[in-house]
Parts: sequence; C-alpha cells; structure tokens
Amino acid sequence: MSFKVETLEKNMAKLTIEVEADKVEKAIQKAYTKQKGKFNVPGFRKGKVPRNLIEKMYGVQVFYEDAVNDMIPTAYTEAANESGLEIVSRPKIDVVEIESGKNFVFTAEVAVKPEVTLGAYKGIEVPKTEISVTEEEVQADIDRVREQNSRMITVEDRPVQDGDITKIDFKGFVDGEAFEGGEGTDYPLTIGSHTFIDNFEEQLIGKSIGEETEVNVTFPEEYQAEELQGKPAVFKVTVKEIKYKELPEFDADFVQDVSEFETVDEYKADVEAKIKERKENEAKVEKEDKVIEKIIEGATMEIPEAMVEFQVENMVEDYSRRLQQQGLSIQQYMQYTGLTIDKLKEDMRPQAVKRIESRLVLDAVVAAENIEVTDEDIEKEIEEMAKAYMMEADKLKEYMGDAEKENIKADIAVKKAAEFVAAEAVEV
Repeated sequence: MSFKVETLEKNMAKLTIEVEADKVEKAIQKAYTKQKGKFNVPGFRKGKVPRNLIEKMYGVQVFYEDAVNDMIPTAYTEAANESGLEIVSRPKIDVVEIESGKNFVFTAEVAVKPEVTLGAYKGIEVPKTEISVTEEEVQADIDRVREQNSRMITVEDRPVQDGDITKIDFKGFVDGEAFEGGEGTDYPLTIGSHTFIDNFEEQLIGKSIGEETEVNVTFPEEYQAEELQGKPAVFKVTVKEIKYKELPEFDADFVQDVSEFETVDEYKADVEAKIKERKENEAKVEKEDKVIEKIIEGATMEIPEAMVEFQVENMVEDYSRRLQQQGLSIQQYMQYTGLTIDKLKEDMRPQAVKRIESRLVLDAVVAAENIEVTDEDIEKEIEEMAKAYMMEADKLKEYMGDAEKENIKADIAVKKAAEFVAAEAVEV
C-alpha cells in the first residue's frame, strides 16, 4: 500500500491510496469464494462454478464491489495512520481504478483539525454568580422523593384527569382510511406528557374506561411520514385503564424510611445543603462555559463542514443509543414527535459547532500552557469510569487499547484547560 496527500482548501485533504495488484487479486478471489454459492450454471453443482466462467458470463467486474469493500477499510486506516494528519471526519471515498492484474486506486477526502489562533484566554471577565436556596426548591426536591416512593392507584369510579397514567387502544384515520403506524393496543400514555402529537392527550380528559371517543389532531408540516405531513387525522380511542400516583405524607416516618435522619428538620437541612452543593457545581460549569465562549469570540479558526457533519452524526447516534436505553427506537421517537432526521440534525447543528469550537480552543490552551496529564490522573479517571460501568478498574483497563487511553489523556488535558481558564477568570 502506498499513498500521497494533497492539501485542499478549508482544512480539507485528499489521500490518494494505491493497493498492490497481488492484494487486489487476493481480494477478488476472496469475493469469489464468498459468493460462488449464489451462481447457478447448468452442468455445475452449486458452489462449484469456476471463477473464470462466472466472470465470462457476468463480466470481469462481477466481484469488484465486494473486493473493493474488503480492501478499503484496511488500506484507508493504514494510510490515515501513516499520514500524520489529524483527521476529524469520516472519509469521502471515490474509486479511481479497480481492475484485475492492476493496482487498486481510490481517494479519501477528509477534514483535518483546524489550526487555532488564540486571543486573550487569561483574565476573562465573567458575571459573579450568587448562590442561594429557596424554600420552594427544597420542597420540590422533597416532592420528587415522595413521587419516587409513590404507589399506583387504579381508578374505576371517575374519568381521566390531567396527570393520570392511562392504557389505551387507538387507530388513526386520514381521509377515512387507516394509515400505517397509526394503531396501538394497550399503549401506556401519561396525560400531559405530550408524547403524542398536537393536543391528542388533552382530548382524553373526561373520558371513562371503556368509552370510545374520537380524537382530532393535525400532523406537523415536517412530520417524518411525508404522506401525513400537515394532514388532519381522526383517532378512534378507547381508554382501558386509569391509574394515578398516590404520594406518601412528608413526616418523620417518611424521613426515617428514605434517609438516615430521624426528624423532618434534619432531612430538610440535608436537602438544602445538597441543593447548594449542586448549584455550586452548576455555577462552576456555567462559569467555565462563559469563559470558553469569550475565548472562542477572540479566537480565529476555520472549521470544515465535514467536521461539523461528523459531530452531528455522532450526536444523533448518541441520542439514538439513549432512546434505546429507554426502550424506544429513534424511528418510533420520530413517529411520535413528528420530527424528521434532517430536522433533528438541523436542531443539533448549533450545539455541534459549539462543541467543536470549545474543544479546539481548549486544545490550543493545553498547547499554550504545556498542560500535562500524569499517570495518576489517568488512573483516577479510569477508576471513575469503572464505577460508572459498575466494574473493576483493572478489568476495564484490559478492554482498553492504546487509542482509548490516548483519548482519555486528551480529555483530561482539556478538562484541566477548562479549569485553568476558569481559575484565571475575573468575576465582576
């Protein structure tokens, strides 16, 4: 494998990668071995048709696609690592030449990490944050714990109220016709959660168990199913179950059940102290964010579009994983909310740009201040990660390669840079 690098405008680069003819032949033979069972030729048993005969019948390029897909990942990764480029996007691949007996040539266009020219990053002025805890905030935390310890009460003698947890059957119609994905059985729906589109949930208030009702809604103009965009729909809905949460009384018995304290006053004092600590941590993060924003304003950098797209894609994938942990696929989420993947990406773009800018300026501060990360720093971070994953630190290390450890080291350095610029800031 050989390659050459061409520098393009706006922090883009193009790798032209060449794979030797003998490796091309091996890849084609591998593709033939994998696919030969798919070809039926009179006179030959399935899987026994010679390669040259298949190529004669279907064209010499019949195995090229599989061969290309087999060669590109390894060749690109090797070239990317050897190039010394700090690549910050997925590669845009173009095949230049693929032919048996010749070298395989393809290009990979990538974004490279932009250079940053820092302005002022020490002595940044930020507003001073005053921290206080109100009685309402203490009560809200107490009510949250009461709700966590609530019990579900089944209702049979009244209709649906706001906040109830219902179980419903529904079927949707547009222009009198049922539509795909518009039907559900024993669907759990909390009234007021705004899980469904438009004012669907509000129209169930006042309905009784077993009562069939018609719910009228209008699909959003940017709904993911194009055939439903902006259209009015009628859902036939039957409420099958109604429940609500009964919260326990806030008294000494409750306090002793949920904490190590004996009295209501002791518990409230602890809640207040924890809220204050939480606010102090939030103020610290907010201060860092404000300092970094001002550093970004004074810095110069040119972010390639491919880098932004890569960040957005990663954010969407992360969002999808978090939805799956809640038992919801991103397709279901789109259907229920009316969002499209393009709209989700559009909404995430400003945050993606901010993340990139923040990382770039903090990386620049790391370099400017020669911020170092010790082995102890890395050990501590791995221990924290192990706790989060509920596993032993040594076991986690076994799963980590050098690349993962380097990423951890870089993340720690950036965290130290954020703490440094915040400590150097002036509160006014």
